[in-house]
Amino acid sequence: MKILHTSDWHIGKRLSDRERLPEQELALDEIAEICEKENVELVLVAGDVFDTFTPPAEAEELFYAKIKKIAGRDRAVVIVSGNHDDGVRLSAAAPFAADSGVYLFGNKPKRIPLNGTRKLRAVSAGDFYILLENEKGEKVYVSALPYPNEASLKEEKTEESYEERIRRRIRRGEEGYEAGIPYILLAHIFTAGGKCSDSERDIDLGGARAVSSKLFPKNAYVALGHLHRPQKMAENVFYSGSLLQYSFDEANTEKSVRILETNGDRVETVKVIPLQSGRKLVRPECNGAEEALKLLSGYENCFVELTLNLDAPLTSQETQALKDICEGLIFIVPRVKTGEFAPMFTRSSLTSGELFQEYYRSKFGDEPKRELTEKFLSLLKEEE
Repeated sequence: MKILHTSDWHIGKRLSDRERLPEQELALDEIAEICEKENVELVLVAGDVFDTFTPPAEAEELFYAKIKKIAGRDRAVVIVSGNHDDGVRLSAAAPFAADSGVYLFGNKPKRIPLNGTRKLRAVSAGDFYILLENEKGEKVYVSALPYPNEASLKEEKTEESYEERIRRRIRRGEEGYEAGIPYILLAHIFTAGGKCSDSERDIDLGGARAVSSKLFPKNAYVALGHLHRPQKMAENVFYSGSLLQYSFDEANTEKSVRILETNGDRVETVKVIPLQSGRKLVRPECNGAEEALKLLSGYENCFVELTLNLDAPLTSQETQALKDICEGLIFIVPRVKTGEFAPMFTRSSLTSGELFQEYYRSKFGDEPKRELTEKFLSLLKEEE
């Protein structure tokens, strides 16, 4: 049985103020095409289907249209909720989705309805597992571990450590498992030692919410979501990575899906297929505005973070010229001869005081005195 592992679609996610739904649509169409070409019977989606708990209607419409296309006539799709998903909301459609071969697992236990009309069908299911069988009699067991959010952890009211709770949840997902059946643990979780990207918000980097890869069952293929860089954490333990490049530190990271195959009682990786859809993120660097104008003309279908080595701050005319020549220019990072960095085009996230300090540095090449900043803020407050 052939299986495809993907995760972290983040449908609805933007890059700064740029809409990326058209790219996400193309990438999901590409996954559907890969499923057809590779004769995939089962698709695993390891969480973060959406980018927010309350995705816009356009994002939900895209998800339902493309998940139906990916499922096709007889394919099964198993999805767990991620930390960006509202698990209750995502799994609310479970009774109807099962009719289309889509099996949804959120944080709240919800029995998956069995469906015997498709070529790959659910023959057994529990709160956090599903057993699938095809027409050849080949079976695969999927244990589902949705992202263990704070709300669900607090409800348990236990003195166990985080890792102990996760171990117990994994055991719960094994309630219907029988030896000899290929076993997959589908989880959205942070594994210790994983390499993070800037696009992963709210990940517990301090280690309190990280689990050791030793916690995962040795006889399972562990299909992970949460980290956006494709990476191997242990033998048969993999993050598939995100659908698109979502932050500039992923500029050199190739996005892909993993193709798996059952082999006796094991599930093993057959190949990794790069995804071609989506605009590439690039981080070029050059000296001066004139050189930048020539350089940017070569990045027609990319999103760009440009680092500029300068002798003096850019003028407003130079900045506008750079934006005009490259539609995909998102950030300019001027590196003036003092060695300081002054990111541009991110002002919406700055406070009034930070905006004033940025303006003063660009105008006079020095930090404003504290008294001057305080005077500016007091005048601003009076104006309000």
